[in-house]
Amino acid sequence: MAMVSSAAATTSEQNQFFEALSAHCGNAYEGVVTAGNSHDSAFSSQVLVMHVRECSDEVIKVPFHVGEDHSRTWVISKTPYGLHLAHDHRHQDGSEDKVTMYGGMTATMGSANEQSFPVDAHSINNFRENGLEASITNVWHLYLTNDEFSYRLTRENRYFRVDFDLTKPVALPPVPWGHQ
Repeated sequence: MAMVSSAAATTSEQNQFFEALSAHCGNAYEGVVTAGNSHDSAFSSQVLVMHVRECSDEVIKVPFHVGEDHSRTWVISKTPYGLHLAHDHRHQDGSEDKVTMYGGMTATMGSANEQSFPVDAHSINNFRENGLEASITNVWHLYLTNDEFSYRLTRENRYFRVDFDLTKPVALPPVPWGHQ
């Protein structure tokens, strides 16, 4: 039986996106909420920093720091089916949150600048188990240009967006909770 590497199964557009994000490995960037609602006020009033912290040929880990809250890490992985985005949520002691590793797989090839991740079945089950019914139609979008990285969440009656300025690296934040 022949083995197919996930890099071979990932489209050229997905590989271009992955490589462009990997080029920022080791750097941190400040962001700002550019779209949201009242639920996002806790984000809007904090310093937001993304840190492209860990990069391999198959996985990129990007902690997303919200003020002194170091609980969130975006995990972008190459798989035999495309790119996968997971949200690794931890408590301050490093233990996993009940709602963690949720996300989805790319449904299309996307582009070198944009990838979208519709919610997957594992995440839907986790959301339902934890009373987050509104989240079962989530779609996450990552946009990347030379100057900006944008993280977006869309679903019915919900649009959240944080834009990060890639032209101005900032001081590295603390190690995210649950990571070495």
